Amino acid sequence: MTFQIILDEIENNLKKIIQELSISNISFSVEVAKPGFGDVSSNIAFLLAKELKKSPKEITQIISEKYSQCSNVFVLKSEGHPSGYLNFFADWPKLSKLILSESYSDTYGDIDIGKNSDIVVEHTSVNPNKALHIGHIRNIVVGDTISRILNKANYKVNVLNYIDDSGLQVADIIVGFKHFGFSEESPDGKKFDHYCGDDVYVKTTQKYDLDPSLEEIRKTTLKELEDGTSKIAKFGDMITRKVLSGQLETCWNLNVSYDCLNFESQIIRSGLWLKIFEKLKGMGLIEFENTGKNAQCWVIRGDGKEEDKVIVRSNGTATYIAKDIPYAAWKLGLLEDPFNYKKYNSSQPNSKTLWETTLDDSDHPSQNFTAEKVVTVIDSRQERLQKIITTLMEKFNSIPNSYVHLGYESVTLSANTAKTLGLETDGKQAQMSGRKGLYVSADSVCELLKQKITDETKKRHPGMASSEIDQIAQSVSIGTLRYEMIKQDLDKIITFDLTKSLSLEGDTVPYIQYSYARASRILEKSGIEPNTDVDFSLLKEKSEIDLVKIIGLFNLQVRDAVNNFAPKVIARYCHDLAVSFNSFYEHVKVLDSENEDLKSSRICLVNSFNLTLEKALDLLGISAPSKM
Repeated sequence: MTFQIILDEIENNLKKIIQELSISNISFSVEVAKPGFGDVSSNIAFLLAKELKKSPKEITQIISEKYSQCSNVFVLKSEGHPSGYLNFFADWPKLSKLILSESYSDTYGDIDIGKNSDIVVEHTSVNPNKALHIGHIRNIVVGDTISRILNKANYKVNVLNYIDDSGLQVADIIVGFKHFGFSEESPDGKKFDHYCGDDVYVKTTQKYDLDPSLEEIRKTTLKELEDGTSKIAKFGDMITRKVLSGQLETCWNLNVSYDCLNFESQIIRSGLWLKIFEKLKGMGLIEFENTGKNAQCWVIRGDGKEEDKVIVRSNGTATYIAKDIPYAAWKLGLLEDPFNYKKYNSSQPNSKTLWETTLDDSDHPSQNFTAEKVVTVIDSRQERLQKIITTLMEKFNSIPNSYVHLGYESVTLSANTAKTLGLETDGKQAQMSGRKGLYVSADSVCELLKQKITDETKKRHPGMASSEIDQIAQSVSIGTLRYEMIKQDLDKIITFDLTKSLSLEGDTVPYIQYSYARASRILEKSGIEPNTDVDFSLLKEKSEIDLVKIIGLFNLQVRDAVNNFAPKVIARYCHDLAVSFNSFYEHVKVLDSENEDLKSSRICLVNSFNLTLEKALDLLGISAPSKM
């Protein structure tokens, strides 16, 4: 329960007081107090002012007096604030014992919002025609972090990656290979996904601009991709799987894993689209256009001034949204599963089994990756399409909020970082475009970050083994990239800057990880085995109490992050935890304390900080190195 236990105690006692006053239907709040308002504060006096015909300040005095008669375990006293808030002060020796003792548990921070129910999180879902760039990383990290947080909240999370292997961007690289002489093998030393994105895709789309007649070849290729028996479709499957292999290597390097890969081509060939198509027509949700620019197309009518959305082109091929509708229905379990399953041919680093759908016969047992609740992580530019799909799903299953679009804004590079990575931007931020070749691959950013951290670690620790340096550099570089992708609100554009992100000061992952390493050094030097058999009443300094309090807020932060699908909450919590620890480190002596009992109590607190921070960072997919 941690800090929640004092909130519950106060809320229950206030409800009893309201009953004694013969007042009902008052919905008051009991919250962690802001600085200067005790440990917990309530707005109850404001809500009772009309009923009792007194000022909030007078009511706080009445309630406070009544509260002193209540049975309390964790509240030392209550008092009214001149502003009208009712403030409560904790009995910290008792609360510290509860918080720090619980923090030593492996399940610390767990909450039970999910009740062990299934939930699907789909993320990544990048066209398999190029390497992942820095903009894709925000999607991947947001999706992975949300999955981790939901798991902490007792959801059974199925993580899906949708492979759009039959869309226009895949058609483009197939045109390149088949019509413009590109080799099917990448140059020595270059990953195949990089080769396809940097060379085949960019140069092929440039040819479209020079020769508009090539558009017909593109359309024909796209149509053949949707026919699973064609030579082009089989060739496309071979090429896209080689690209996918490179993309997954990048994801695994970022500490990201999946449960199942779904392929768009299989969704088309499975017959799911035809079932949904008939259902849409039967429910009157789509219309056939006879005239105008969408003649001979099936469309979804736009709301108000919105344009109609084509879902089937005049040549009979399905658009992006038409392919996504049956997939959305499948994720929600609204359609009979037409797929067999097999294990992907490469193992994920964490040994988690990765399944993929197949329309071929399989010796493996049937799997279930559906749920009544689905979260789809797609950037905000797809908001209208996702709104259409969400509306359709609610009409299909009559369950509100069962299909959630978690949108996010784009990632740009600062002018200095773009220059470092070889992009010409005229001194401006760099907006990425895969079609124009204006992007920086995630692999290159990871490599550059890792090299910078390796060089710095060698300077600080000239005698350190190269294997240990490599481990630290990997931990900090991946942690840095992940943290920069989630520390902002999702509706804010990120400007990624290499130099600022690696600072040991401010809101950066090196600052947070260094706090963990500092605490680890204290524990190592102490020679004491940390335990909770200590005198908690000795922890009375403000910096000590502040640190205990923020440790005790862990499960409340997890709850907030889950309820709002907000990974930033956990990122902010990690930073606040590190700030509080560093304040503690500056204000009190731990190893130099002459009182052995006090020393043991402080060691208990330091270890609690480390255990909690490690768990919180793990929710972000970031490791906590004991040395930096």
